[in-house]
Amino acid sequence: MTVNNNELNPLQRDALTMVLVNAFTTPLMLSAANVALPSIAKDLRLDAVMLSWIPMAFLMASAMFVLVFGRLADMYGRKRIFLLGTMSVIVTSLLAAFSNSGEFLIGARFLQGMSSAMLYATQVAIVSSVFPPDKRGHAIGLTVSTIYLGLTCGPLLGGYLVDAFGWRASFVFHIPLAIVVLLIGFLKVPGEWCADERGSFDFKGAILYGVSIILLCVGVSTLPGKDSLLAIIIGVTGIWFFFKFAQRTEHPIFDVRLFFTSRVFTFSCLASLIIYTAIFANVVLVSLYLQYLKGSSASHAGMIMMIQPLTMAIFSLFAGRLSDRVEPRIIASIGMAVTALGLVMLAQLNGVSSITYLFSALFITGLGFSLFSSPNVNAIMSAVERRYYGSATGSIATMRVLGQMGSMAIVTLIFALMIGQVEIQPSNYVKLEQAIRTCFAVSAGLCIPGFIFSLVRGKMHD
Repeated sequence: MTVNNNELNPLQRDALTMVLVNAFTTPLMLSAANVALPSIAKDLRLDAVMLSWIPMAFLMASAMFVLVFGRLADMYGRKRIFLLGTMSVIVTSLLAAFSNSGEFLIGARFLQGMSSAMLYATQVAIVSSVFPPDKRGHAIGLTVSTIYLGLTCGPLLGGYLVDAFGWRASFVFHIPLAIVVLLIGFLKVPGEWCADERGSFDFKGAILYGVSIILLCVGVSTLPGKDSLLAIIIGVTGIWFFFKFAQRTEHPIFDVRLFFTSRVFTFSCLASLIIYTAIFANVVLVSLYLQYLKGSSASHAGMIMMIQPLTMAIFSLFAGRLSDRVEPRIIASIGMAVTALGLVMLAQLNGVSSITYLFSALFITGLGFSLFSSPNVNAIMSAVERRYYGSATGSIATMRVLGQMGSMAIVTLIFALMIGQVEIQPSNYVKLEQAIRTCFAVSAGLCIPGFIFSLVRGKMHD
């Protein structure tokens, strides 16, 4: 997972190093926190639904603000927003570590998600700004591979830290690496990257989009409450109005007109949304499965959970380089199909399933996702002109975060309907097992339309 430094100029080398360290650090923190969920629930006495809001709050904030910071990055500088996000993650991680109640922790996770949105909105944009098209796929593949390396190490390191020092340690051990990112950015990476035309900020669109996301999340998480359906309907309607409003706005926070300029861009984004919705909750579900139904410790669960992101880290770089020469739709479509197979296997899990079976399912799922992700990102960035890199990166981040949020929304909904607002105890382990299997089955079904969108997107290479 290396790049020949002789092929890079100093700016490319330092900017890529800055992005890669950050691409490792943020998912390291995110996946470590997922391993800590059972310990958090026990210490803060959280019920199943409130526990699901710990990752959901992070994702909701990321979804709300990634477009905002993508637009601000185009206006005021992608490196500036990137470094501000890194500083904010450090502060909000400390807030999460010192939380003394479920409500405070959920609030800290919301702020943590907002900070991470600054990073999601700028990572690929910075890489695309400093690398030419013939090297971009490799650089993007390296970035994606590093993200999955962070996801690999997070459960393992986080599990050991939780067992040794408690769940609070899982929110702070990444901070030294975040400080390294700041030092590289301030001392080694000169210059800035902005859009050619700054334009104005779309406050109305930002508010409409943010409120709609909140309503959708609250509506789904409170089902089957009597006001839930109303909140969901209003949220969906708000997203539709936002889309229409953005089409008429000169400088929208999300340039939805890109969806009407390229079939490759549009279908690649839709396929990305679907696969993230299908796969993101795996880490949460497998963590709960291992620690509750199999009686594993946090560290043992972390060792098992690392197989999926480790597979992603190994194969994503290969897939990114391959997409510079082979049609991304072919590689990504195969990846979507393989992912579906892995999810079908996970949907068969029960309390007596062997660890070998779980390993196999996680490996297949990780392999499929790695074949999909880097080629799909390369297709999106190659489908737009350089002046739209900020908007395209915002689209990638938005599809990822909305998919991740949708994935956790499915988990929250199924847990609310099948388990209810009660603490997870041995008396309801049967319901927990049924809920986990249902989540995986729904995720596998989502891959069918994802495969269709990926396959018919059109060609990137002539």
